Amino acid sequence: MAESESGQDKTEAPTDKRKKESREQGQIARSRDLNTFIIMMAGVGGLLAFGGGMATMLMEVMRQSFTLSPDVLLDTNQMAIFLYRAARMAIQATQPVMIVLLLAAIIGPICLGGWLFAAGSLAPKFSRMNPASGLKRMFSMHSASELLKSLGKFGITLAVAVYVLNKDRNDLLAIANEPLERAIVHALQVVGWSSLWMALGLIIVASIDVPIQLYQSRQKLMMTKQEVKDEYKQTEGKPEVKGRIRQMQREISQRRMMANVPKADVVITNPTHYAVALKYDADAGGAPMLLAKGTDMTALKIREIAQANNIQVMESPALARSIYYSTELDQQIPAGLYMAVAQVLAYVYQIRQYRAGQGKRPQAPKDVPIPPDLRRDEEGKPAE
Repeated sequence: MAESESGQDKTEAPTDKRKKESREQGQIARSRDLNTFIIMMAGVGGLLAFGGGMATMLMEVMRQSFTLSPDVLLDTNQMAIFLYRAARMAIQATQPVMIVLLLAAIIGPICLGGWLFAAGSLAPKFSRMNPASGLKRMFSMHSASELLKSLGKFGITLAVAVYVLNKDRNDLLAIANEPLERAIVHALQVVGWSSLWMALGLIIVASIDVPIQLYQSRQKLMMTKQEVKDEYKQTEGKPEVKGRIRQMQREISQRRMMANVPKADVVITNPTHYAVALKYDADAGGAPMLLAKGTDMTALKIREIAQANNIQVMESPALARSIYYSTELDQQIPAGLYMAVAQVLAYVYQIRQYRAGQGKRPQAPKDVPIPPDLRRDEEGKPAE
C-alpha cells in the first residue's frame, strides 16, 4: 500500500480535482512500449505498402549516380546538380514511409492518456539536479521494475529476431546470387516481413506494460484521508466561513425583502407568529405575488414596516400559514388560494374607498376558502 511523505497510508481514491491538477501537470499514464509497438507496426506497414515504389526509385538513384559521363565527372557544377537530384529522389522515395511514421508517433501517445499539452511539464525542475535524489531514483523499486521490463523486452525481441532470421536464412543467402534490381526488392520484402514478426513480438510487452502504467499512475494519485479533508476545505471552504457566508446571504436577502414591504397591498398575519405581504398588479395581470414573509421577530418587523407605511394589516391565521408554507418569495400564490386572496384584496380596496370617504366601512372576511391540501396548523404541519 502506498504511503505519503507523512507516513499515512494512501487509501482514498483520487478526487476529480486531483486528477485535473495531475493532468494539467502532464502526469498521466503513458506506455513507451505501446508507442514503440505502434510506430514499428506503422513503419512495417508503410514499408510493405510502399516498399516496391521506394525500391524502384532508389535503384533509379543508384543508376543515375553510377552512370556518369566523363564530361560530367570533370564539371564540378554538374556534380552539385546530380547530388541535389539524387537527394530529392531519395526524399521522394522515403517520404510515404516517413509520413506514416510521423502519424504513428503522434497517434501512439494519444492511445493511452489522450491528447495533452501541459505547459507545466516544460518548466525546469531543479529538484532533479539534486545528486541524492538522482541516486534515490536510480536504486528505487521503479528503476528495478524498468530494468526488468527492459531485459524482458530485449529477450522477447531477441528470441523473435533469431527465429525470423533462421526462418529466412535461405532467402537471405539467395539474395547474394540474384541480379541487383531483384535483390533490392527481395531484400526489402525480407526486411519488411521480418520486421513485422519482430513488431508483433512487442504485443506481449505492450500488453503487460499498459496495465502496469495505468496501475502506477493511479497509485501516484491515491490520497490519504487527511489530503481529502484538506482538499475539501480548500474547495468548499471551512465550515465556519461557509456558515458566516450563509448568514450574510440571509441578512442581505432579509433586508431586500423588508425593502419590498412598503410596495405591498396587504399584510396578512397570524396575528403574532406569521406575516406575509402580498402585491397585486392589475395592469400586469397574473396572480398576486408574495413580497415578504416571516415568523416571530421577522413577522413583527414586517407588521411594523407595514403600519409605518399605511399598508393594510389583516388578521387571517389560516390564510397566513397557507401562503407562508406554499409560496416562495417573489412567486405567485398557488391557484388554490386565488379565491381566498381575492376576498382579502376586495376588502382592502373597500377599506381604501371608505377612508377616502366613499361608501360604508366594510366587514373583514372571516372564513376564507382554503383547500384542505394547503391548510397548515400552527407548527406548519398539514392540517387534518
